[in-house]
Amino acid sequence: MVGGFNAYFSNIFEVASTVFEGMAVTFSHFVRKPTTIQYPDRMAIRVQDTLPYRYRGILEVDLEICTGCLACERACPIDCIVIDAKKDKSTKKMMLNRFDIDIAKCMYCGLCSEPCPTGSIHHTPEFEGADFSLESMMRRFVKQPVAAYKPKKVEDDPEVAPILERGMRYLDEFADPAGKTGTDS
Repeated sequence: MVGGFNAYFSNIFEVASTVFEGMAVTFSHFVRKPTTIQYPDRMAIRVQDTLPYRYRGILEVDLEICTGCLACERACPIDCIVIDAKKDKSTKKMMLNRFDIDIAKCMYCGLCSEPCPTGSIHHTPEFEGADFSLESMMRRFVKQPVAAYKPKKVEDDPEVAPILERGMRYLDEFADPAGKTGTDS
């Protein structure tokens, strides 16, 4: 009979102590200073500057270095990228008639930017994609048909060279973020 009383009172003590622990956490919030961040107008630094390295924001396309290879469209697992590229019979050049990305569907996985040979499709630090309609979430990069970029062994065009260098740097950083070249540390 004594064992029953001990078990009974130990259960009561256990319940009271767990309730006290939970209430201690709750009451601690009464004495803390609130940490509400008044976004976006009262931030000390820009939110984009606080994002981690290799942050995958909204997709952007540099049409100046897009080859029209359709690798990004094929790699996209949810088909949010639509490209219409046809060879012009008169000029024998690949023409981009359509390059659309549906940001509402995009899951920001980065699978489209990995196979791009020039790094023309890449993620930006832009993250504010909220809008009032789904139609405005469709990013249309081709306004009128544009000739696709034809890679050269050495790029000599002063307008295209910095864009291509930026795209290739993006690919290199995406593949090897720590700057290691295949060595295990």
